[in-house]
Amino acid sequence: MWMFDWAGWVIEVMALAFIGVIGVVALLVVVMFVVDRSQTGDAIRRNYPVIGRFRHIFTELGEFFRQYFFAMDREELPFNRAQRDWVKRAISGKGNTVAFGSTRNVAVVGTPLFVNAAFPPLDDQFAKSEPMVIGAAARHPYEAQSFFNLSGMSYGAISKPAVTALSRGAKEAGIWMNTGEGGVSPYHLEGGADIVFQIGTAKYGVRNKDGSLNDDKLREVAAHPQVKMFELKLAQGAKPGKGGILPGAKVTAEIAAIRGIDEGEDSISPNRHIEVSNFDELLDLVAHIREVTGKPTGIKTVYGSDAPFRELFTLILQRDEAPDFITLDGGEGGTGAAPLPLMDLMGVTIKEALPEVANLLREYGLKQRIRLIASGKLMVPGDVAWALAAGADFVTSARGFMFSLGCIQALKCNKNTCPTGITTHNPRFQKGLVPEDKYKKVARYAKDIVKEVELIAHSVGVPEPRQLRREHVRLVQDSGKSVPMDVLYPLRET
Repeated sequence: MWMFDWAGWVIEVMALAFIGVIGVVALLVVVMFVVDRSQTGDAIRRNYPVIGRFRHIFTELGEFFRQYFFAMDREELPFNRAQRDWVKRAISGKGNTVAFGSTRNVAVVGTPLFVNAAFPPLDDQFAKSEPMVIGAAARHPYEAQSFFNLSGMSYGAISKPAVTALSRGAKEAGIWMNTGEGGVSPYHLEGGADIVFQIGTAKYGVRNKDGSLNDDKLREVAAHPQVKMFELKLAQGAKPGKGGILPGAKVTAEIAAIRGIDEGEDSISPNRHIEVSNFDELLDLVAHIREVTGKPTGIKTVYGSDAPFRELFTLILQRDEAPDFITLDGGEGGTGAAPLPLMDLMGVTIKEALPEVANLLREYGLKQRIRLIASGKLMVPGDVAWALAAGADFVTSARGFMFSLGCIQALKCNKNTCPTGITTHNPRFQKGLVPEDKYKKVARYAKDIVKEVELIAHSVGVPEPRQLRREHVRLVQDSGKSVPMDVLYPLRET
């Protein structure tokens, strides 16, 4: 009998609990109704109390769900599902073949189509890409092993486990790693990869308190044998004319010490180097950094028109003094945080800029003296092969490597809430990124890019990727017909 009493008591408690929950929910609905009706900041919530809140919830969730349910394979921006899936297959180590046919719409204007050779070289006639020397006139020239490398991502903008995994993966793949403008951290160094130290407008890691360049700190950085080159950043594609932005929430004590800034405060770089207001001063600074460090020194910039490049190249010939390389970023380049007008509207895309700058280097007889590095959404083999054919000596990617780390394109890079632990310093999220696993995926991604670009080169009939030329690529026009790239962008020699 007592068992029936006990069961009845449990049912009664559960019923009361259920009624209590319903009561609390009803109370919350009433409170939200009153709040929504009373507030004046949101017309939807005022006119549709409680129900109007779902609009905001669905808007937030839409960032996550659109890539799974609503966007087709080739629709989503900034990177579509087909691109992300290529990276996913590459990092799996299980092969990167697909079945049934391409989902790519080859009628889209600007689509590159590679010209297959009637008689491609046999497998034993096909060569691996050769190393290339940068800064032959520097005291310590750099022989870069790979044409595909890791673009700038700062420690601070990305997390400790992310930097660690990238460093180890870059070493494993034999590629260089760019520090980004946030200075060199122990995590950049610990993997053993070759490093390009980027000097942004705030001179993080090599600055005095007033933001000017500190030569002693510059020598300390150059003393690391892993640091092979220095890149003076003038502009990046996502925000030409605007300095870097690091929210105070990401400025930990460690990051503040590495950068030489104040802990917990927003760090906003100047929009240009304070000591550079013309091309004469730019060449002076490049020469100074090369002299202090003894290592190849170049610049990173964005193409807007040919006039500034002509002015620079003319001055180079007059002074007989040049940067060792130019990293050209496209207006579609990425970043963790930038004003929308600059991200959307400023700077020319890499597809237009790269052939133009490559032509200018040839026109002024500087092709062999200044290496050209292409950057800006070049993260799958076809884009990398196109860039080499257009005139690049090297290609770098940041976001491709972010996908290799597990990025899901949640667009939370600037909020310290990245769900994959890549762009956050919150330990809760960072624990999901395990460097011991991710570095292998980073390496596989880089190796697969190189392998498949070599495959494209083989198919067009050249033995290695740097022998790709503009005549090997056709670009689709608005008529639906494709035209050879060397017709659209004919080479201009001296």
